[in-house]
Amino acid sequence: MIGLEVHVQLNTRTKMFCGCSTTFGDEPNTNVCPVCLGLPGALPVANREAVRLAMRAALALDSTVHLRSRFARKNYFYPDLPKGYQISQFDRPIATMGSLEIRSPDRDAVAIGITRLHLEEDAGKSVHDRLPGMTAVDFNRSGVPLLEIVSEPDLRSPAEARAYLGALKQILQYLDVSDCSMEEGRLRVDANLSVRRVGERALGVKQEVKNMNSFAAVERALEQLHDAQVAKLRRGEKLELTTFSAATDELRRMRGKEESHDYRYFPEPDLPELCIEEAWVAAERADLPELPAAIRQRLQLEYGVRPNDAEVLAGTRDLAEYYESVTVAGADPQIAAHWVMGSVLQDLKESDGVFRVDAERLATLIELVGDGTLSNQAAKRVFSELARVPDEPHAVAARMDLLQVVDENQLSRWVDEVLEQHADEAARVRAGESKLIGFLMGQVMKASGRKADPKRVEILLKQRLG
Repeated sequence: MIGLEVHVQLNTRTKMFCGCSTTFGDEPNTNVCPVCLGLPGALPVANREAVRLAMRAALALDSTVHLRSRFARKNYFYPDLPKGYQISQFDRPIATMGSLEIRSPDRDAVAIGITRLHLEEDAGKSVHDRLPGMTAVDFNRSGVPLLEIVSEPDLRSPAEARAYLGALKQILQYLDVSDCSMEEGRLRVDANLSVRRVGERALGVKQEVKNMNSFAAVERALEQLHDAQVAKLRRGEKLELTTFSAATDELRRMRGKEESHDYRYFPEPDLPELCIEEAWVAAERADLPELPAAIRQRLQLEYGVRPNDAEVLAGTRDLAEYYESVTVAGADPQIAAHWVMGSVLQDLKESDGVFRVDAERLATLIELVGDGTLSNQAAKRVFSELARVPDEPHAVAARMDLLQVVDENQLSRWVDEVLEQHADEAARVRAGESKLIGFLMGQVMKASGRKADPKRVEILLKQRLG
């Protein structure tokens, strides 16, 4: 039984309760003020944009957005928490009761319940490698807005947990709620796991694992935790509520797992109740983009895209829109899918996510292949050049001397020359050795300097030898 708590940094320019910048990578302790440093007398004010982004995520996850919610103080001591408490939400979160459908590797399509979504502020960051023998604290991250998304314990394997995280990340990026960069700490996962014997209904003892820096690390840590729990129970030992760190490839015990009473939650006295107008919720609902699952289904129905290809093409909102633009510009949907999943995705990796060949030029390039003006191999070379220059495909192909010869008279001359030079092979083809047509085609292509249209060459050869 696995449940996940996903902490997502929201795409805001300023922090949750003050006007300090959320820019990543600035000099330590430069994006701070009395509010996010917890200085006496400083009063927080909620960030409206953070509330809006939280609503978008909740609506996309089919959750109920509450028109009234409130903030609470979560009390604990740690050096990177300057106030001695974190402003979060506890008994009255902004949204509850949602669902996310995933494709499980074991159970096909399965709906995973969302318990709650709540807003909170981030803590600072302890830096252990800056000063020899000492720990430094950078408060730039202190007060950055987070959305915590808590799932029901509906996941049944580490692989399902990874699939859930992938689906959730994709939705959040589609909505522009967060860029979800785990490298910059914008998406962090706490995972809870318990086991029980087959047939038992009572939940087992829940243990938690933290400090994972990738979805693969989450899957690996859960596999380790599962195996450790099963081994203990088989030895007749009792499990304890425990939090483990997975900062390395092995689990390390951090502390006994906290429960809600350990944090002594109470309503935040410096913030009024968070009130949201129903019209605002309705406007955000109407403004939601088409979500990944709907796009995948539409690509299959409207364009005949295969399910696995639809998964790739709908990987990001920009990629799905680019693919559709290529087809709208006149390209065959199947051929366009092949190009987008091949050359375009490769170029995106090399260009840091920039579509250097616009959809119209790619559609034109595909058309040049379709009418025999370019071979597939030549078209790939032209595509690479198009990524560097703004010129049209035909002009680039001409400049690179890659245009195929389609003139019937010229092709006939090359074919006749080859048949004359290889009369014995031609006679054997006429006698039934059809496999030699490939040899003769190769000779024609060689004679043409690889410029002849191979489809037309094959037709002419068969006419001459038929």
